Amino acid sequence: MTRYLGLDTSNYTTSVAALEAETGALWQVKQLLPVKEGELGLRQSDAVFHHVRQLPELVERLVSECGSLFSVSAVGASDRPSQAEGSYMPCFLSGEGAARQLAAVLGVPMYRFSHQQGHVMAALYGAEALELRERPFLAFHVSGGTTDALLVRPDTEAVIRCERVAGSLDLKAGQLIDRVGGMLGLAFPAGPALEQLAQPIEGKTPRPSMEGTSCHLSGVENQCRKLLTNGASPQEVARFCLLSVCGAVETMTECLLQQYGDLPVVYAGGVMSNGYLREVLSRRFGGRFAPPAYSADNAAGIAVLTCLKAGGVLP
Repeated sequence: MTRYLGLDTSNYTTSVAALEAETGALWQVKQLLPVKEGELGLRQSDAVFHHVRQLPELVERLVSECGSLFSVSAVGASDRPSQAEGSYMPCFLSGEGAARQLAAVLGVPMYRFSHQQGHVMAALYGAEALELRERPFLAFHVSGGTTDALLVRPDTEAVIRCERVAGSLDLKAGQLIDRVGGMLGLAFPAGPALEQLAQPIEGKTPRPSMEGTSCHLSGVENQCRKLLTNGASPQEVARFCLLSVCGAVETMTECLLQQYGDLPVVYAGGVMSNGYLREVLSRRFGGRFAPPAYSADNAAGIAVLTCLKAGGVLP
C-alpha cells in the first residue's frame, strides 16, 4: 500500500497524518499546544518549543496506529500560513524541519504547502468533495488567526491556489470568540464552551459592519463587553457573539456569490466546526463542511495535498 505523510505545526496544534492512496484510509493524531490559564494564545517562541516537544510523540503514536512508515512515497508539511507573498510564521518551521528529516531518511520527495491550503483540502476530503479541486470554488478559512474568503482554483504546481478576496479587516472570528470567552471566564480555546453556553442560539442576527465584501469584527467585542457591563447574562453575551460571527460570514458569502457567480462554497477552519454556523450556512448556501476533526487545525489536508502533488490517485 502506498502512503503519504503530512505534518502541520500551527500556532494552536501539532498534527501528523498518514493517507493510504489505494483505500483512501487516513490516520491522524494531533495535540493542542498548552496555553497557561488566563492567557489567550502563545508567543511564537513558545509555540516552536512545544511543537519540538510534541512532534516525536505524535509520530510514534501515528506509527502505532497505522504501522510502519517505510511504505511512505512522499512527505509534506505546511511551511507558512497562506500562499500570499511574504506569509511567514516561525511555528511552521518545526513541522517543515521534521518533514525534511523524515523525507531524507525515507529517501522520498518532500513538498511544502501553506497551512491555509491544508485547511481547504481537509474540508474537501472530510466533506467527500475532492472533485471540487478541479474547478473554481469559494472557500472560507475561519479560525483563531484568519477570517479569509478565498477564490480557489486548480493549480498544476501547488494543486490548488487560494487567493484572498475578502475577510475581516481587523479582529479575526476566532480571536473574537476567544476574547469574549475570556470575558466570561471560559478556558482557551473558548469555541466549544462558548457554543454550549449560548444554547439555544436563536434571535435576530445583528447587522454586520461591512466594507465592500469584507467585514469588521472589532466592534462586536466592544458590544459584548458593554452588554456584560450593563448586566446581560453570560448566555446572552455568548449568543450575541456567535450570531454576529454568523451574520458577518453570511453577508460576505452573499456578496461574493453576487460578485463571482454561483460557485460552490466550502467552509473550513476551527470556527466552522460550530454547529449553529454549519446549520445556517448549509441551509442558505448549500455550503460544504468537513466533520469537526477536519475543521480544526489538522494535518489531514497536507497529507491529501502531498498525495495529489506526488501523482497519487485517490479512490
